[in-house]
Amino acid sequence: MNVLLTIILAAQMLTALAMIGLILIQHGKGADMGAAFGSGASGSLFGASGSANFLSRTTAVLAAVFFICTLALAYFGNLRAPESGSVLERAVVAPPPAPAASGAAQIPGTAAPAQSGATATPAAPAASGAAQIPTK
Repeated sequence: MNVLLTIILAAQMLTALAMIGLILIQHGKGADMGAAFGSGASGSLFGASGSANFLSRTTAVLAAVFFICTLALAYFGNLRAPESGSVLERAVVAPPPAPAASGAAQIPGTAAPAQSGATATPAAPAASGAAQIPTK
């Protein structure tokens, strides 16, 4: 099923790009006015009116293929089993945060509070800011 979806998606993208190219190549309705006064359109590859017929028919065929691919992708996209509930109900619940330390323990570079009965020596503050810039 996954390979089929990939093939249909590739066909849809290729037809879209081909349609863009063909539409940009085609002349507008006002361009035919110059051909009526002999501007040399008869010397083109498809003849005087062959180019408009060929390009417009090719564009119509590519548009039909594009719409069929779009309908097929929509059909296969809706074949999944229906899921009940809300998207928010299926969200992953993060574990609760650890209890926050209070007071001096929140300040970076300070030592943890001393335990009862033990004497702790004050830790040197961590180097930050200008202390991290090397000197010459």
